Amino acid sequence: MPNLYTEFMRLIPTAPLLVGVVDSLFSGGAVVTLHGGGQLRARGTASMGQRVYVRDGVIEGEAPAITPVDIEV
Repeated sequence: MPNLYTEFMRLIPTAPLLVGVVDSLFSGGAVVTLHGGGQLRARGTASMGQRVYVRDGVIEGEAPAITPVDIEV
């Protein structure tokens, strides 16, 4: 019988998917400002002012232009 906790933990991704706006570009990547105010350097291609998805320091693609909402649990 499989361990249910182990099976459940496999469903949860190890790195969160973040959304941010590209502030500046550098060779091979961009500086992205996140919704909470933090900044990170991410590898990939994007243009200035573009909203992007970032996971594990890699730009995964363009994010839709929607208003972010914080929900505290």
